Amino acid sequence: MQAPLIQRLDRSAATPEESRPDPSRVIAGDPVFTTWNVEERDGLFAGVWRSTPGTWRVVYDEWEYCVLRSGVSVVTPAGGDPLTLRAGDAIVIRPGFRGTWEVVETTVKDYVIRV
Repeated sequence: MQAPLIQRLDRSAATPEESRPDPSRVIAGDPVFTTWNVEERDGLFAGVWRSTPGTWRVVYDEWEYCVLRSGVSVVTPAGGDPLTLRAGDAIVIRPGFRGTWEVVETTVKDYVIRV
Protein backbone atom coordinates (compact mmCIF):
# COMPACT_ATOMS: atom_id res chain seq x y z
CA MET A 1 0.00 0.00 0.00
CA GLN A 2 1.36 3.39 -0.95
CA ALA A 3 1.83 5.99 1.80
CA PRO A 4 -0.43 9.03 1.61
CA LEU A 5 1.00 12.03 -0.20
CA ILE A 6 -0.15 14.40 2.54
CA GLN A 7 -0.13 13.83 6.27
CA ARG A 8 -0.84 15.91 9.36
CA LEU A 9 1.79 16.20 12.09
CA ASP A 10 -0.57 14.56 14.53
CA ARG A 11 0.88 13.00 17.66
CA SER A 12 -1.90 10.42 17.75
CA ALA A 13 -0.58 9.03 14.43
CA ALA A 14 2.72 7.92 16.01
CA THR A 15 4.00 5.99 19.00
CA PRO A 16 5.82 8.28 21.44
CA GLU A 17 9.49 7.52 22.09
CA GLU A 18 11.08 8.77 25.30
CA SER A 19 14.81 9.54 25.55
CA ARG A 20 17.38 11.81 27.14
CA PRO A 21 20.48 13.51 25.79
CA ASP A 22 23.78 11.68 26.21
CA PRO A 23 24.78 12.32 29.87
CA SER A 24 28.19 13.61 28.72
CA ARG A 25 26.40 16.46 26.90
CA VAL A 26 24.11 17.54 29.75
CA ILE A 27 25.08 20.86 31.31
CA ALA A 28 22.11 21.40 33.65
CA GLY A 29 18.93 19.65 34.70
CA ASP A 30 17.58 16.28 33.60
CA PRO A 31 15.82 16.94 30.29
CA VAL A 32 13.45 14.23 29.05
CA PHE A 33 12.53 14.12 25.37
CA THR A 34 9.34 12.68 23.94
CA THR A 35 9.33 12.30 20.15
CA TRP A 36 6.47 11.42 17.85
CA ASN A 37 8.05 10.53 14.47
CA VAL A 38 5.13 10.89 12.07
CA GLU A 39 7.26 10.53 8.94
CA GLU A 40 10.50 8.54 8.49
CA ARG A 41 11.49 7.96 4.90
CA ASP A 42 14.34 8.59 2.45
CA GLY A 43 16.47 10.45 5.00
CA LEU A 44 13.62 12.74 6.03
CA PHE A 45 12.05 12.76 9.49
CA ALA A 46 9.07 14.86 10.54
CA GLY A 47 7.07 14.93 13.71
CA VAL A 48 6.58 16.50 17.09
CA TRP A 49 9.18 16.75 19.87
CA ARG A 50 8.75 17.75 23.51
CA SER A 51 11.44 18.39 26.10
CA THR A 52 11.35 19.15 29.79
CA PRO A 53 13.73 21.84 31.17
CA GLY A 54 17.48 21.41 31.01
CA THR A 55 20.55 22.41 29.01
CA TRP A 56 22.76 20.24 26.81
CA ARG A 57 25.41 20.55 24.12
CA VAL A 58 24.20 19.93 20.56
CA VAL A 59 26.03 19.00 17.36
CA TYR A 60 24.08 18.95 14.10
CA ASP A 61 25.17 16.86 11.12
CA GLU A 62 21.75 17.28 9.52
CA TRP A 63 19.37 20.06 8.45
CA GLU A 64 16.47 20.85 10.76
CA TYR A 65 13.53 23.18 10.35
CA CYS A 66 11.42 23.58 13.46
CA VAL A 67 8.62 25.77 14.77
CA LEU A 68 7.79 25.99 18.45
CA ARG A 69 4.23 25.18 19.42
CA SER A 70 4.72 26.06 23.08
CA GLY A 71 7.34 26.77 25.72
CA VAL A 72 10.57 28.73 25.78
CA SER A 73 13.99 27.53 24.60
CA VAL A 74 17.33 29.27 24.11
CA VAL A 75 19.62 28.04 21.33
CA THR A 76 23.19 29.37 21.53
CA PRO A 77 25.80 28.76 18.84
CA ALA A 78 29.34 28.08 20.12
CA GLY A 79 30.95 31.48 20.48
CA GLY A 80 27.74 33.24 19.42
CA ASP A 81 24.77 35.08 20.83
CA PRO A 82 21.81 33.23 22.33
CA LEU A 83 18.56 33.04 20.36
CA THR A 84 15.41 32.86 22.51
CA LEU A 85 12.54 30.93 20.94
CA ARG A 86 8.89 31.12 21.93
CA ALA A 87 5.65 29.67 20.55
CA GLY A 88 5.35 30.56 16.86
CA ASP A 89 9.08 31.10 16.30
CA ALA A 90 10.65 29.05 13.49
CA ILE A 91 14.33 28.36 12.75
CA VAL A 92 16.53 26.44 10.36
CA ILE A 93 19.61 24.75 11.79
CA ARG A 94 22.28 23.81 9.26
CA PRO A 95 24.74 20.92 9.37
CA GLY A 96 27.85 21.87 11.33
CA PHE A 97 25.96 23.83 14.02
CA ARG A 98 27.48 23.38 17.45
CA GLY A 99 26.29 24.99 20.63
CA THR A 100 23.74 24.50 23.38
CA TRP A 101 20.00 24.00 23.59
CA GLU A 102 18.37 25.16 26.81
CA VAL A 103 14.74 24.41 27.53
CA VAL A 104 13.62 27.10 29.96
CA GLU A 105 9.93 26.08 29.92
CA THR A 106 8.80 22.67 28.62
CA THR A 107 8.99 23.06 24.86
CA VAL A 108 6.96 21.41 22.11
CA LYS A 109 8.11 21.82 18.50
CA ASP A 110 7.19 20.52 15.07
CA TYR A 111 10.29 19.45 13.17
CA VAL A 112 11.48 18.36 9.76
CA ILE A 113 14.98 16.85 9.62
CA ARG A 114 16.89 15.95 6.47
CA VAL A 115 19.98 13.77 6.89
